[in-house]
Amino acid sequence: MKKGFSLVSLFVLCLLIFSCGKKDVVNETNGIVNGDTADEKIKIVTTIFPEYDFVREIIGENSEKFDVSILLDSGVDLHNYQPTMKDMLDINEADLFVYVGGESDAWVERVLEQTENSNLKTINLMEILGSRIKEEELIEGMEEEEEKGDGVEEEIEYDEHVWLSVINAKTICNELCNAISMLDKSGEDIYRKNLDNYLRELNFLDDDFARITATANTRVILFGDRFPFRYLVDDYGLKYYAAFKGCSAETEASFNTIRFLADKLDEENLKYVMTIDGSDKKIAEAIILNSKGKSAEIETMFSLQAVSADDIKKGESYLSYMKKNLEVLSKVLN
Repeated sequence: MKKGFSLVSLFVLCLLIFSCGKKDVVNETNGIVNGDTADEKIKIVTTIFPEYDFVREIIGENSEKFDVSILLDSGVDLHNYQPTMKDMLDINEADLFVYVGGESDAWVERVLEQTENSNLKTINLMEILGSRIKEEELIEGMEEEEEKGDGVEEEIEYDEHVWLSVINAKTICNELCNAISMLDKSGEDIYRKNLDNYLRELNFLDDDFARITATANTRVILFGDRFPFRYLVDDYGLKYYAAFKGCSAETEASFNTIRFLADKLDEENLKYVMTIDGSDKKIAEAIILNSKGKSAEIETMFSLQAVSADDIKKGESYLSYMKKNLEVLSKVLN
């Protein structure tokens, strides 16, 4: 799903404006920090909520040393995001910038090419995960995306939803801790301790997913929606069917797709059709209506790619969302 980029010239303008004075920033405790005081803080910019929450867990009690921000805090989906001038300025002023690195982040490389901050450190999640990155897969029954024109070479598309694997989350947190410790060596012992405590929580969660899936009555799930959970199901050996692959731009499912999924619902004797957060559930409802029993229920799992500032203020965390996903899986697999 390619997206154009038309903001580079505006970014250059922003740099010129910034060179004429300082601006206020909002830190991770939602307070306003003015002028030189903001410059004394270590500035970390993240693109999505999981990155932001991992950073908060690692810095812990040293949060007053940091200005941690998240670009996608308005509930905008990762795949539909385009940076504003302020976003680009924030990246240019950062000490550390954390981003996913997939096709939806194509704009990032262009912004980084324009930055004048030679001290900026970056973490690309897909890059650090290396061999664990998976290609998007088109499985039986999925709606295919529109084909490209003749002569246009098909590029390999990789699944960007790496944070939905608890195993991946552990690797990401280790890398973040290393980077944060480099930025503030005096606090390294604290960051390592916080990392150890958080990894313990992630290990408990990983064990819970493994236990629930290992003892399940069925090992098949069916999504009447996009499917961003491939990393999670592969971690625990589950099989899935879905209307669309993870990053699909399609929103309408054909009758053939709905019919296929309805037949699978009956064939596998499944009691639930799944959706992701933000779905209008129309495809899931159509699948149920076309099934024999017409009695399946709809359950929703969280993709964590469109968490809003209001959700953050309510105290939601990576762990809280993934535990909700665990509860849903426990229900639909039994």
